[in-house]
Amino acid sequence: MAEEVTPKQAWKILRDDAGAILLDVRSKVEFDYVGHPVGAVNIPLQEPPYWQIDPDFVGKVINRLGAASRDVPILTLCRSGARSMTAAELLEATGFKRTINIAEGFEGDKDGNHHRGNLNGWRFHGLPWEQT
Repeated sequence: MAEEVTPKQAWKILRDDAGAILLDVRSKVEFDYVGHPVGAVNIPLQEPPYWQIDPDFVGKVINRLGAASRDVPILTLCRSGARSMTAAELLEATGFKRTINIAEGFEGDKDGNHHRGNLNGWRFHGLPWEQT
């Protein structure tokens, strides 16, 4: 199973290891319009309307990041930490040496009113992010 860290721990890994890669696996629409961590690479695990796991996800990661990416920390991120764990496990199963899921994701868990961003997540913690 992939390692899991909080957003603050992920930010520390990214600051301390220049080779580490932040892989945002949300859909392109989420990445562009909801926002994303500064410096994140977007390779969606799933896209609407069917939300099926892309059978070529790992291939797209290798094509975009290069074969050497198998040897560096890959930190995966999604909305809440679920899709990114699936992505981290897919990468790990195909030979990536250090996959790290970012728990809480970009938007965090839902609060009592079913809103995200009020309890936890990348944005909640005030970590660097931007919108397209």
